[in-house]
Amino acid sequence: MPVTDIRIEVCNHHPARSDGRYILYWMNAARRLGWNFALQRAVAWAEKLQRPLLVVETLPCDRPHANLRHHHFALDGMADNARGMAHRSADYYPFVERESGEIAKLLTALGEQACLVVSDLHPLRESVRATQQLADRLPILLERVDSNGILPLQAADREFTTAYSLRRFLQRNLLPHLLHMLLADPLANASLISVPALPERIHKRWPAADHDLLTGSRNGLRLLPIGQDTGPVATRGGSVAARNVLQVFLREHLDLYHSRRNEPQQDVTSGLSPYLRWGHISSHEIVQRLLDLEGWHPSNLSLETRGQRSGWWGVRQDAEAFLDQLITWRELGYLFCARRDDYDRFESLPAWAQTTLLEHAADPRPYLYSLQQLETGQTHDPLWNAAQMQLIREGRLHNYLRMLWGKKILQWSPAPQQAMAIMLELNDRYALDGCDPNSYSGIGWVLGRFDRAWGPQRPVFGKIRYMSSRNTARKVAVDAYMTRYRP
Repeated sequence: MPVTDIRIEVCNHHPARSDGRYILYWMNAARRLGWNFALQRAVAWAEKLQRPLLVVETLPCDRPHANLRHHHFALDGMADNARGMAHRSADYYPFVERESGEIAKLLTALGEQACLVVSDLHPLRESVRATQQLADRLPILLERVDSNGILPLQAADREFTTAYSLRRFLQRNLLPHLLHMLLADPLANASLISVPALPERIHKRWPAADHDLLTGSRNGLRLLPIGQDTGPVATRGGSVAARNVLQVFLREHLDLYHSRRNEPQQDVTSGLSPYLRWGHISSHEIVQRLLDLEGWHPSNLSLETRGQRSGWWGVRQDAEAFLDQLITWRELGYLFCARRDDYDRFESLPAWAQTTLLEHAADPRPYLYSLQQLETGQTHDPLWNAAQMQLIREGRLHNYLRMLWGKKILQWSPAPQQAMAIMLELNDRYALDGCDPNSYSGIGWVLGRFDRAWGPQRPVFGKIRYMSSRNTARKVAVDAYMTRYRP
């Protein structure tokens, strides 16, 4: 099954080199061996040119907020990939960067002997820049392949400002892309030639991750130039763990999703966001598993395409609600980041939101907290403190409380720009699903992105949607939650 052209971006003007030694797939966002358009494309090239396939997965040390927590989670995935590739005809080379710039040098050296390079498309500045810089250095073709969501990023014809506007577009345009499912295992029936041994100089200068890094104590991480004071959490990363989490959600929590997903004490959310962020599972696989469970057929789709939140898919209400979160809201953030490289800046907020926040920037704040006080949960608000402690201890925040968490930071910061910076710092550093388009869309939503103006105007918030801990405690039970995560 070929990858559609709309998911393939050619990053330079060079042709593939027919006398190269292998096809090089640089795995850096879709970190999985299944349900992966980029891997599928690389396999197709290897079969077409009758060349071996070399898969190089890299973990950089110089990305913002690279730390022990994120590295441990990513390495769990690399260990899964190493096991999964052990008896395949393609070769797998996991590389953990020890100093900034090593990944670029390794790929350049490997590219000298490659027919072409296939890379993942991830719509964040650092990833886009690194891929383009590699494409500019190499004298061979480099393709970037989009495995991000059900809707290809290039299929959107405009910037969407609300979930409603995207939902309406999806209801009119999603079906052809939904039906073009990718292969669950691109390597299963591939006719590939074995990869020749890489030169000794490659192994010596840029050694592959060893057993200790992949499955051992990982003491070597202490020598890397990454954040050493944000330690790992109990949640395990990787595709195996991701599929287990998905199975539990479909079996035990899906039936409660619509009615109870906002209740932190009975957490029935999917728990899949870290695995989606790290590319350990594909939204295609999640959608396929869910629709299979629902006995879904394309004929179930409603003919009405007015942007309705439920009823379009023709499945149960719980499944409808989850699909809206997974596709509409998740891909809204990806599409925004693909079109705007200021996605994490105050200036990217809607004009009305910037105006109202700046008009109220000088409003008195009853409480002001420093970054350190917020980080350690030293506020007067026990519910907010509990949410921050969940983030610190588990690397996650309950979805509903994440909104309240951000709203209070806005209320307790000297200026809205500073509030945004604090949210980004805490979320990207501690959350396993941080540094992701969903992070930037969620934090942006706190400040008015993808939302509308609300009245009456309030101090500090202006026309921004207001939330309070008191109102939250009235809507959902939080006593046990606050006890569990007390600072």
